[in-house]
Amino acid sequence: MFKLLKRISKKTYILILLCVVFIVLQVYLDLKIPDYMQEITRLVETEGSLMKDILKNGLYMLMCALGSLLTAVIVGYIVSLVAATFSKNVRKSLFTKVEDFSLNEIKKFSTASLITRATNDVTQVQMFLAMGMQLLIKSPIMAIWAILKILNKGFAWSLLTAGAVLIIVTTIIILMIIVLPRFKIVQKLIDRINDLTRENLTGIRVIKAFDAEKYQEEKFNKANDDLASNQLFNQRAMAIMGPMMNIIMYGLTLGIYFIGAFLLNKALMSERLTIFGNMIVFSSYAMQVVMSFVMLVMIFIMYPRASVSAKRINEVLDEDLTILSGKVNRKANNLQGTVEFKNVTFKYPDAKEAMLHDISFKIEKGQTLAIIGSTGCGKTTLIQLIPRLFDATSGEILIDGVNVKDYDLEYLHNIISYVPQKAVMFSGTVNYNIGFGKSQNKITEQKIKEALEVAQGKDFVEKMPEGYASHIAQGGTNVSGGQKQRLAIARAIARDPEIYIFDDSFSALDYKTDSVLRKELKKYTKDATSIIVAQRIGTILHADKIIVLEDGKCVGMGTHQELMSSCDVYKEIALSQVTKEELENA
Repeated sequence: MFKLLKRISKKTYILILLCVVFIVLQVYLDLKIPDYMQEITRLVETEGSLMKDILKNGLYMLMCALGSLLTAVIVGYIVSLVAATFSKNVRKSLFTKVEDFSLNEIKKFSTASLITRATNDVTQVQMFLAMGMQLLIKSPIMAIWAILKILNKGFAWSLLTAGAVLIIVTTIIILMIIVLPRFKIVQKLIDRINDLTRENLTGIRVIKAFDAEKYQEEKFNKANDDLASNQLFNQRAMAIMGPMMNIIMYGLTLGIYFIGAFLLNKALMSERLTIFGNMIVFSSYAMQVVMSFVMLVMIFIMYPRASVSAKRINEVLDEDLTILSGKVNRKANNLQGTVEFKNVTFKYPDAKEAMLHDISFKIEKGQTLAIIGSTGCGKTTLIQLIPRLFDATSGEILIDGVNVKDYDLEYLHNIISYVPQKAVMFSGTVNYNIGFGKSQNKITEQKIKEALEVAQGKDFVEKMPEGYASHIAQGGTNVSGGQKQRLAIARAIARDPEIYIFDDSFSALDYKTDSVLRKELKKYTKDATSIIVAQRIGTILHADKIIVLEDGKCVGMGTHQELMSSCDVYKEIALSQVTKEELENA
């Protein structure tokens, strides 16, 4: 918790200091009221006292109460501002940190967990900070100040108050020992609930198709019941505090008056007025002492959950980034679009064996490189090393003669357009989705139309109700798989990069659209380098260079004709899709 609170800015510390000043003033005004009450009691009991003196002290009490109310409003405003600003900054830091994560770090945290940490966990810390700033500062000051005021009012009363405080502290410690471990479980169960909800919503079509609604309901109910039972246990345990506080407060008041009655009975007539005044004042101050500890109890109720949440937030913020930006952000030579792999080996951090083994190749500007192989052979992993979604374990990857690790990440991503295996659409218009992100060149409406025409998406977009301004749902749920792929390809084209990377990005297209799109794409990208991962032989027949992968190793490299005569793996893949006669006529 304290590690997270170190992120509070210097400007915020000034507000906190101001808050402390107003809290001290508020405590002073609250503790001044019993003094005026004691004076009024003395005046009422003293013969010949004037009404104006009683009313004057009553007016002072009223002014103190109003002053306390005003300072409480000011303190409430300040702490709300501090807590809200702090949570905004922490959420921003979390979001920025996650944006900087490589796929390696992303895998350590589930999507649902990251969402929970950025929402629920931050809210828990914000609530603790808002309450804690008031109560953690106010309660110790009030308790110490009130104790100092009652020290000389009576030993028996002081001993009784100390006993009440001891019972409160003991109860708090026992509850914390019981409840704290369960708060950790609760946050993990909230992650699970978010995960199941997200899974259910994204997979709704498959769930309905397989008649799995009941199965999903049972799975969700189990996680929900686990969360509810843990929450109920925590709430029931904490609910003990309310009745306990009431018993202690009323018991303390009763004890003070009982001791007071005993002392009054044994005192001389001349001493009774002083004892009675002390009893009235002591009961007021004793209540302030107990209320201080009640406020601390409220904080201790919130602290365990906030502490767990802070720890989870720090886990994300403290995660070391494995992919750091370099410094090269301009051309170091006259090369453009050249991609070279030199003895590249890659191993996932949690894997026993390498995914890619000693891969070497070079492709020049304007050429097309195709990568083919069986499922799981490392095709996608290989191309993800180019934009540094992962970093090679050993070997070098050069773009325009410069190691990709030396490039500024923003610059590197600007010269590459990457279309992933699964087309990703964002909530917004067609124009927004195609012009998405930051580009080295301005993406105009004309550029968007041009890109869509090349991607064979112009016709279906113009038939939409609002054309290019038509809404695309999050995840592209209101368009087909083929339409999503064409929109994703158009997004890559609109950037005019040096290097295009297509990760099996034509798989949802029919053969006719695939053929036309590739011809138009070849014309449009003649001055750029294209790297294509594909399963269809027809998609890569005319590539300048084809790499055949098997079990992470390069088992063949060359043109289609060269591989048909020299690579058995490629020949087997080709003949499994088309006949020998069709290949010869291709």
